[in-house]
Amino acid sequence: MSDDKSALVAGVGSVVGAGGAVAAVSSAGVAGLGATGITSGLAAVGSVVGGSMAAGVCVTAAAPVAIGAAAYGIYKLLKR
Repeated sequence: MSDDKSALVAGVGSVVGAGGAVAAVSSAGVAGLGATGITSGLAAVGSVVGGSMAAGVCVTAAAPVAIGAAAYGIYKLLKR
């Protein structure tokens, strides 16, 4: 990342991805962000990829990284 704008774009993309991951976990299981809501939400997200709550943790942790990388790549592609 050679300029400040590309770092900003990647950072904003990661923040948006993190917000989306929290929203997905909150709405996928029992409503809310208490222990029951987080546990059931992670289990529901993990079941999409054929796993359990541990797979849900991996999916929700990877989402912000993937969205940030995609935002950075799109920015660099459009900057040309």
